[in-house]
Amino acid sequence: MINSKYFFQGFSCIKRMDSPAIALGCCFIAIGALLKNLGFSIQESIFSTLLTYALPGSLVMAESLLVGASLINIFLAVWLVNARLYPMTVSLMPLLMHENQPRWKYYLSCHFIAVSAWLIMKSNHEKINKENRIDFWIGIGTATWSVAIIGTIIGFIASDYLNKDMMIGLAIVNPVYFMCMMVGAMKTIQVTLSVILGAILGPLFFLYHLNGLFYLADLLQALLLFLWEN
Repeated sequence: MINSKYFFQGFSCIKRMDSPAIALGCCFIAIGALLKNLGFSIQESIFSTLLTYALPGSLVMAESLLVGASLINIFLAVWLVNARLYPMTVSLMPLLMHENQPRWKYYLSCHFIAVSAWLIMKSNHEKINKENRIDFWIGIGTATWSVAIIGTIIGFIASDYLNKDMMIGLAIVNPVYFMCMMVGAMKTIQVTLSVILGAILGPLFFLYHLNGLFYLADLLQALLLFLWEN
């Protein structure tokens, strides 16, 4: 069973000053309003957030529906966007694995992988005994997941009062938050170079109309860091 002490300790992280709750909630308010404008019912909107969760995947799904993409194209687009979660999973799971914990907890907790929850866990895992980290992580994931669902409901209800500019403003709050968090985490040369290279390469790819090749910017960034370290 899940250890309630560590579960609620993780859940309560959402109340901290550096928590992504407000930024995450703002973005999912925009998602909820967008889904309503696409013709989703409130049940479908909630179900979408329940299953998709991570914000970029929800945005890609909504935009794909907006342009009339087929179901297989939507699936592939969301799958490719969420492929970025794989390296996060690889880096996080060794911190959570413990022989005394059942496997079902790890399968369940994979659904909570998102930048918001990942950042909280990475900055707090050393304070938690390794055996109980998975329960702490499930608490964090449940909290951020709940914020996303509540934000979707609020956005769906308030959609008639949100114009296009307001929705864009709400949607961009989360990326700005992540950027600030990454700047705050610039304690090693690797993280510092990652932030600096991302700030340089991202705009360059955009200015030269290489929007569809942003993954190449990530690969180039990783290659430069590898060469730096070796």
